[in-house]
Amino acid sequence: MPRLLARGEKSGARRVEGSSFCCCGERDAPPPPPPLARPPPDMKGVLAFLGVLLSLLADTSYEEFNASACGDKVPICPALCEFCHGSHQMTCLSALIQHICASDFHKAMESHNSTNWCVWSNVRSPYNNFTLCTEQIAECLRIPWPNVMVEGIFLQIHADYFQDCPTEELSDPPPSIVFALVMTPICLIPVMVVLVVLKTKNGDGSS
Repeated sequence: MPRLLARGEKSGARRVEGSSFCCCGERDAPPPPPPLARPPPDMKGVLAFLGVLLSLLADTSYEEFNASACGDKVPICPALCEFCHGSHQMTCLSALIQHICASDFHKAMESHNSTNWCVWSNVRSPYNNFTLCTEQIAECLRIPWPNVMVEGIFLQIHADYFQDCPTEELSDPPPSIVFALVMTPICLIPVMVVLVVLKTKNGDGSS
């Protein structure tokens, strides 16, 4: 509740601290102005919040990582598991992917001009290496691959490097292939009819 100043201050006026209006005599104070309408929520912020919430819900099944549960299919697994011992599995997976896999991929992509990012022969090797790197780290930590976090990293990479690449439109096959695919069943029809007729005659003769 705001504190009322003593009566008689400044010609007997009564002022409420923290307010911009003054009421004289015994009249009631005017009602406060109606609250301003809230602007509509930012959809990007809402989507980002939902994404974080879904990620947290998806990660609830992963507890603190224990190095004794380390995978053994990759030689580097013991070192990675020792690094992640006692930390949250998904958090450590994200950190390892960013510092090991993503850093090498970004260096390889920066070695090419942006005009060459859309040429598959230029990015195939670093892209495959990045994919294999994420899979091996997830295998060491015994985390299913792919998962929501890894898919988000790949989506970010595609948005950073391949968003402006033209997509290849589907085209018709060459006329020779179309002709072969059409004529093959057509030629087989009379052959099948002849075989059926011969089979029928042989059956009648034997009876």
